[in-house]
Amino acid sequence: MITKQDKNATRKKRHSRVRRNLTGTSERPRLNVYRSNKHIYAQLIDDVAAKTLAQASTQDPEFKAESTGNVEAAKQVGELIAKRAVDNGYKSVVFDRGGYLYHGRIQSLAEAAREAGLEF
Repeated sequence: MITKQDKNATRKKRHSRVRRNLTGTSERPRLNVYRSNKHIYAQLIDDVAAKTLAQASTQDPEFKAESTGNVEAAKQVGELIAKRAVDNGYKSVVFDRGGYLYHGRIQSLAEAAREAGLEF
């Protein structure tokens, strides 16, 4: 039987492999995604300066949806983070899926961010 700890440990291993090759800069920040059972979070991170440039999540006051842990909620978070990134002057980003498979909520967040104006 696979436990939650085992799944998270393998996710962290995948994430460290992905992060080895990804770095966010001030010109092209890293779009990091974290997913829990109830919520999804996205951040624009400048790794060189170690700063978060923008963030969006299903817990934001601007977020409007009944359910927070589904594909529709992820789509809204993707649109929200893209809007905030473009408002701050960032058009191009590096996508960091956080060790999660590019599928479901992660995929819908990424596609919504692309449709809203981010390039990656």
